[in-house]
Amino acid sequence: MASPPPNFPFLFPAAQSSVLPEPSLFFSPPLLSTPLPTNSFFQNFTLKNGDVPEYIHPYLVKPSLSSLSLSYPSRFSNSAFLYQVFNADLTISAAAPPDHGPSSGRHVISSFGDLSVTLDFPDSNLRFFLVRGSPFLTCSVSRGTPITISTIHAILSLSSNSSLTRHTVKLNNNQTWIVYTSSPVNLAHDLSAITSAAYSGIIRIAVVPDGSRGPEYESVLDRFSSSYPVSGDASLSKPFCVEYKWQKRGWGDLLMLAHPLHLRLLSPDDCEISVLESFRYSSIDGDLVGVVGDSWVLKPDPVSVTWHSIRGIKEESYGEIVSALYRDVEGLNSAEITTNSSYFYGKLIARAARLILIAEEVCLLEVIPRIRQFLKETIEPWLDGTFNGNGFLYERKWGGIVTKQGSADSGADFGFGVYNDHHYHLGYFLYAIAVLAKIDPAWGRRYRPQAYSLMADFMNLGRRSNSSYPRLRCFDLYKLHSWAGGLTEFADGRNQESTSEAVNAYYSAALMGLAYGDSHLVTLGSTLTSMEIQAAQTWWHVRGGDSLYGEDFTRENRVVGVLWANKRDSGLWFAPPEWRECRLGIQLLPLLPITEVLFSDVEFARELVNWTYPALAREGVGEGWKGFVYALQAEYDREGALDRVRNLQGHDNGNSLSNLLWWIHSRVDEEGVGFKGGGKFCWFGHYCH
Repeated sequence: MASPPPNFPFLFPAAQSSVLPEPSLFFSPPLLSTPLPTNSFFQNFTLKNGDVPEYIHPYLVKPSLSSLSLSYPSRFSNSAFLYQVFNADLTISAAAPPDHGPSSGRHVISSFGDLSVTLDFPDSNLRFFLVRGSPFLTCSVSRGTPITISTIHAILSLSSNSSLTRHTVKLNNNQTWIVYTSSPVNLAHDLSAITSAAYSGIIRIAVVPDGSRGPEYESVLDRFSSSYPVSGDASLSKPFCVEYKWQKRGWGDLLMLAHPLHLRLLSPDDCEISVLESFRYSSIDGDLVGVVGDSWVLKPDPVSVTWHSIRGIKEESYGEIVSALYRDVEGLNSAEITTNSSYFYGKLIARAARLILIAEEVCLLEVIPRIRQFLKETIEPWLDGTFNGNGFLYERKWGGIVTKQGSADSGADFGFGVYNDHHYHLGYFLYAIAVLAKIDPAWGRRYRPQAYSLMADFMNLGRRSNSSYPRLRCFDLYKLHSWAGGLTEFADGRNQESTSEAVNAYYSAALMGLAYGDSHLVTLGSTLTSMEIQAAQTWWHVRGGDSLYGEDFTRENRVVGVLWANKRDSGLWFAPPEWRECRLGIQLLPLLPITEVLFSDVEFARELVNWTYPALAREGVGEGWKGFVYALQAEYDREGALDRVRNLQGHDNGNSLSNLLWWIHSRVDEEGVGFKGGGKFCWFGHYCH
């Protein structure tokens, strides 16, 4: 086998960032030699003091100095937002042994995976296995350490079984908690704390979620209390398939909790599981339901990633699109670009790349050379490192791409330098690169190392120590969608605003796989695209009559603005809740063939447009945002949308009249094919069930 070239894999020039936090405060030394997660479910535990809660389903978990607090959260909601309320229901701590020298009391992350993180408190001889979806908090205590379990509530009673391994705690907030110990231990209590003598072994703690059905829940918890997970990971080894596997200890079957999208995707034919429908914990993400089994198989709906429209365009509609294409292509001039923002620049080049594919679809091949030249002039400086005022760099502290601007200013490029929004920015670049590599294979070969480096920044699957990027930087394999928020401490955990730009990132990666003949990249990109779409439809799209978010929020909202791990907000980062056209638009842009799958529910599209339309009467509404509203209207009212689009005076900087006309004219009914759900967008499934 030939040796790879000496610069393989390609890395952009080294960055000296002045804005990134120091990872060595919280990650154990062996982990520091590998790329580290920047958008993860436990990110708050790695930032500043590491003591802001994170939502480890079903509990909010908060590390502090030498202790860890957990909360089975209540929910506050109104018509504008809803969030889970943290109260330190129980706090587990242990005093440092007398022979222990001076120390920080800070937790250390000793390991992490897709579904778990392990926190060590070396000063206190405590190790917490935080495994997502476990109804139990599991803690390992070593070296004969006395334990304290305190509460902000009042302890009404503490009772233990005859073997002193099961202890029931009743609090004055109507909560009942059960503490399981792997060996007998005497517990004593006063009004606010439970204490033990010296103890070594496993402690498992679980709330009994429904007081009225307490005995039933307790019997389930008892039955599965002896089998505990210490870590969990997900495998993406097959197309449109995710397998969860937990490393467990103890004995018996493993009990975990599934959120609503898990339940929809679980494939009982492919794994030995049983669903306990009546065993439920409340969650902002919807009820978490008990599932018994050491591994799960999830199967999202397959989607076919295509360059062109799914339904096609009737030939009699070509003329109007061709006229718009001539005008839009005439307006391309790389010398007139004034932005050096990686986000807005990415949108501009992706907009131009769309024109090539639209031209292919309506057989206007004569304009393609001019667009190709524009793309080469605009993309190459970013890949060569010659772009004036910005560019891509590689930083080694966390392991990833940053921009020149972002390496010196944490607010530049929407926080790209602290790992915000990577999949958004890079997704647009990948789209433009994929299209250019498709029509100019020689160019594609020349810039393939840079293209793959951009892709790997947020889509690396490996965990090897010699990898340059962390595993799936933005994508959360438990929630099955991405997080945009990077290395910034947030009270409500990670967040994501635009699901459609996240879909664009993975879709564009799949297109790049098509351009390069890379079936692995096509498969991974398509699978992540499918899950991002189904998660958006589950948690961002709010249908009338839904019960997920409560009556007040559902009555006033048809789409979530910013979705946080622990909060749902109707506002956007850049606009108030009343600007409904922005809320619709940011969940729709960029307009692509895959948009048809994201908004495959035509009745919901109608609901969303009708909800948005009154906002268009407000003074100062941008023409670009109106264009996205009219585009979605075309799903059920093609002629009405067409009339409105023809009268627009401008377009979003990532959109064009050509693209809007292409979209509307491709809203044709295709005889014999009913497009009603994600799985129906896979042609193979129509013919080979």
